[in-house]
This record gives sequence, C-alpha cells and structure tokens, in this order.
Amino acid sequence: MNKVIIQTDKAPAAIGPYSQAVKVGNLMYVSGQIPIDPTTGNIVEGDVQTQTKQCMNNLKAICEEVGATLKDVVKTSIFVKDMNQFAKVNETYGEFFTEEPPARACVEVSCLPKNVSVEIEAVVLVR
Repeated sequence: MNKVIIQTDKAPAAIGPYSQAVKVGNLMYVSGQIPIDPTTGNIVEGDVQTQTKQCMNNLKAICEEVGATLKDVVKTSIFVKDMNQFAKVNETYGEFFTEEPPARACVEVSCLPKNVSVEIEAVVLVR
C-alpha cells in the first residue's frame, strides 16, 4: 500500500512538521484540527462551540478533498482543555453526525496548540 499525503487549501495548513492527512489504502488519518480559519490563518474567536464548529468544518473540507463525507468518518478523538465544556462540544459535534455517528474518544488535556479550547482528529473510510 502506498502512503498518500492529503492537502487542501480549504482547511488550515499544517503549523508544524505534519500533514493535514495521510491516506493509506482505503483509510485516511486526519491530523488534529484546531479552530483555524483557512482563509485567514487565524484562530476563530468565540466560545468552545464556535471553535468546535470550525474544527468540524476543517475536518469536513479534508474529507471532501478525497471524495469522502463526514458519513465516512469511522473514529474521532476530541481533545478539550476543560471537560466541563464537554456538553457544549458534544452538542455542536452532534450537529455534524446526526445518523450513525463514528466511534469516539474524548479526553481533557492541559494545553492545546495556539491555546485553543478544542482539537479533533479522525480516521476516515475512503471508498
């Protein structure tokens, strides 16, 4: 199986030595998406729900780059700075996965890149 680097201008560029996503076989591994607006390169200001929405929109854009949709996401990991915000993160996240949601883990971490409130990574089935 070949490793294919996935890159789209519709999601934020990597801010370090990593790829937006890597496809191997029929699986794509999407790097953690933080709430960066891809058009400005700036962190989206706002509450944890606003930040979660931007993370999910970034994930969606990367899926679309390979012809996938959020329905093809099989696993996500959510990293939050404050687990007390989980209900709000979950509410917004749930708007993107209304049917047959993927498997998921959510953990609280002490700090995230650029001091954001949430980061979301995913594994996606590419048909």
